[in-house]
Amino acid sequence: MNTKSVNVYMTARDTMDRLTKQQDLTFVPDADGRELELINVYEDVEYQKLQGFGGAFTEAAAVTLKKMSAKKQREIIDACFAPETGLGYTLCRTHIHSCDFALGNYVYIEEGDDSMESFDVERDRDALLPFMKQAMETSGGRITMFASPWSPPAWMKTSGTMNKGGSLLPQYRAVWAKYFVKYIQAYAAEGIDIWGVTVQNEPKAVQPWDSCIYTAEEERDFVRDYLGPALAAAGLGHVKIIVWDHNKERLYERARTILSDPKANEYVYGVGFHWYSGDHFEALDAVRRQYPDKALLFTEGCVEKGGKLGSWDPGERYAHDIIGNLNNGMNGWTDWNLLLDEIGGPNHVANYCDAPIIADTKQEIVYYQSSYYYIGQFSRFIRPGAVRLGCSRYTDKLDTTAFRNPDGTTAVVILNRTSGELPFHLRTEHGLASAHAPAHSIQTLLY
Repeated sequence: MNTKSVNVYMTARDTMDRLTKQQDLTFVPDADGRELELINVYEDVEYQKLQGFGGAFTEAAAVTLKKMSAKKQREIIDACFAPETGLGYTLCRTHIHSCDFALGNYVYIEEGDDSMESFDVERDRDALLPFMKQAMETSGGRITMFASPWSPPAWMKTSGTMNKGGSLLPQYRAVWAKYFVKYIQAYAAEGIDIWGVTVQNEPKAVQPWDSCIYTAEEERDFVRDYLGPALAAAGLGHVKIIVWDHNKERLYERARTILSDPKANEYVYGVGFHWYSGDHFEALDAVRRQYPDKALLFTEGCVEKGGKLGSWDPGERYAHDIIGNLNNGMNGWTDWNLLLDEIGGPNHVANYCDAPIIADTKQEIVYYQSSYYYIGQFSRFIRPGAVRLGCSRYTDKLDTTAFRNPDGTTAVVILNRTSGELPFHLRTEHGLASAHAPAHSIQTLLY
């Protein structure tokens, strides 16, 4: 790449631009002492390293994919995982037995089987595992996979049911930890390496679907006394443990309770979070400052209440949250369902949601939502191993972030959520490059 030129890619409302290459910009000497309308990038100011971007393999996504023709399946998988032409996803999540985006409640063992002799992931072989394997091949083996449980089996819980909350019975803590081990081993036998696990999806939420409550102290003790030791004893000490896996408004307090215990701290790789309670970007910064050795991972986010075909708002919501998270220390980002069907499902309790890709299984049509393109403005150009750089902007009407990739290129993302065009002058060690951000647009500048 010419050091005097800037490649520009843009997605913008009311245009045909969707991750579309624009005319290159040219750096000119920063000689006139310009003060106004600057976006500065400070190449010698470095922050966290990025692990990657990705989405979640759910039974709902896998079944939806399977209903499409072979040609459409290929299109969807390439759209998510092809490094150059797709989103280039590399950090992905899946569920340990059922979640709400499954066709129903299910587990991998028979009721009461403390010994795990009946453990079998047979159900996942139908759609979920084949989807993962095709994605892995398309990505060139670059996918890092972590897994989350939504609920232990019903007979291990105070409530006797997988849905509507309840807690893990104390007498089953060791058995439940062993279940994690069996799951990781079973998936390895299928050719899928599980890089990490979260302790519990949304441990504060009583949901109509698969859910389970942990207090901060219960989660700490389970990691310290059961899950961490069980993984280590099975030769799986390399598998990362991620705590919380819930919204940001209580992220810091949960992290403090768990990580202030020295033994629990040793087992914990990072803290996971969702977006459903609002921005709370400062909470990430608080955790980063207090526990700088722990990763901060966005583990789930989606737009709820069904598919939003053609809506522009979801894309802008995604981009605003991604930039805010990145600028406060986030290391990795994973969307929720990779794709859903025409009603935003299937979902066994009708908790329908939107997804970046909607596949109409009745008409054999694939819809790419605004969120798909907005995510791509990050994931295609900011690659695993990139380091965040210092960055400033002249107005809060623009959201910006900057990263240096392992290949030496720098990617600057500029988001304009307003209804007016905004000028800017990108100022770097190479000079000034002048342009504008159209209304409701997102651009990635690569140099």
